[in-house]
Amino acid sequence: MKVVRLDHVQLAMPAGAEPKARAFYGGLLELQEIPKPSEIASRGGVWFQCGSLQLHLGIESDFRPARKAHPALVIEGYAELLAALVATGYDVIEDTSIPAVIRCFTFDPFGNRIELISTDAAKLRE
Repeated sequence: MKVVRLDHVQLAMPAGAEPKARAFYGGLLELQEIPKPSEIASRGGVWFQCGSLQLHLGIESDFRPARKAHPALVIEGYAELLAALVATGYDVIEDTSIPAVIRCFTFDPFGNRIELISTDAAKLRE
């Protein structure tokens, strides 16, 4: 027995917040929205894809944001994304605790923690 790949990561969100999810994940992060299977579409939420990995946002009636657990997204155009996040009112918390990695944390519109990692550490350190 062995795990062969990671299929998806699920985050929770409050009911009725799909437009905010689309604006953040589809708009700012430019993830591709994919349709939920018809059997579960009525539950609400929204799904996105990046390569073979999916990010699912599901409705949680007693919603509480994930403040420690988080997905980590590798970003091409890291500086531009950080500028766009700040310009639209999102906090960006840069983290230098791993010297070889340029990364930061932000929070989605629901307060879920999101890690962003630069693809090009050398260029950003110049």
